[in-house]
Amino acid sequence: MRVFVTGGSGFIGSAAVPELLGAGHRVLALARSDKSAEALTAAGAEVHRGSLDDPEDLARAAAGTDGVLHLAFNHEDFRNMTRAVETDLRVIEAIGAALEGSDRPFVVTSGTLMLAAVEGVATEQDTPAPGVHRGACDVAALALAERGVRSSVVRLAPTVHGRGDRGFVPQLIGIARRTGVAAYVGEGTNRWPAVHRLDAARLYRLALESAPAGTPLHGAADQGVPFQDIAAAIAEGLDVPLKSIPPTEAEAHFGWLGMVAAIDNPTSSERTRELVGWKPEQPGLLADLEEGHYF
Repeated sequence: MRVFVTGGSGFIGSAAVPELLGAGHRVLALARSDKSAEALTAAGAEVHRGSLDDPEDLARAAAGTDGVLHLAFNHEDFRNMTRAVETDLRVIEAIGAALEGSDRPFVVTSGTLMLAAVEGVATEQDTPAPGVHRGACDVAALALAERGVRSSVVRLAPTVHGRGDRGFVPQLIGIARRTGVAAYVGEGTNRWPAVHRLDAARLYRLALESAPAGTPLHGAADQGVPFQDIAAAIAEGLDVPLKSIPPTEAEAHFGWLGMVAAIDNPTSSERTRELVGWKPEQPGLLADLEEGHYF
């Protein structure tokens, strides 16, 4: 297939593009900067210059390909998540309209944190509660199946880890460096699912190739790592004390991350593995932290 990829120069996308090329696909990748374009060209992809702010341009690019992986999202300002979600919805709708009636694959990115309100372990059959950020994107993408698009959604764990990670774990490490302690909230028994970026990249390829229309998939290799264990690995890696802090002090200690530091989000990927044959092979989150490259 000739595949249009948004976010192809990002942390996961830079693994997904080689994964696609290695499987014999051709890649047309979105680049909004010279630096991204150079990296994508070096990886062997064809480049389409543009941005998420021009959904119609992305739709035209998608129309000339055999399928789409949509990984790009504006993470630059978490406090303006509403605007980022609105932009993502416009992109999903525009690309969906371009693929309508073609049965071509359209793989969209979402997150398991949307399912944090689910009691017990979240599964692929669970749906985000109304009003949850990115939940609308999840719903909109899956609904395209009714319009003749082989749409699927990869719900990524909040911790997509590996070398080059710029997400939650490096930020937790930065907070521990600054404060001199590796902290967790309360008893720290709340669980975060996790997935290595290379395993996530493979899941995107498998979704593109074989996910049935209207399918949610879970990018969660570790079902749920206790937050205290993550904090303990950070404490060991930095040689700082491990400390419990009360919920009332979470925001003061973690900043905006205080909103998610105590979230319990255990997530199953059993159905995903059965549907598309996904078998995570990379180290889990704690093993990755033990390797030392995060520090």
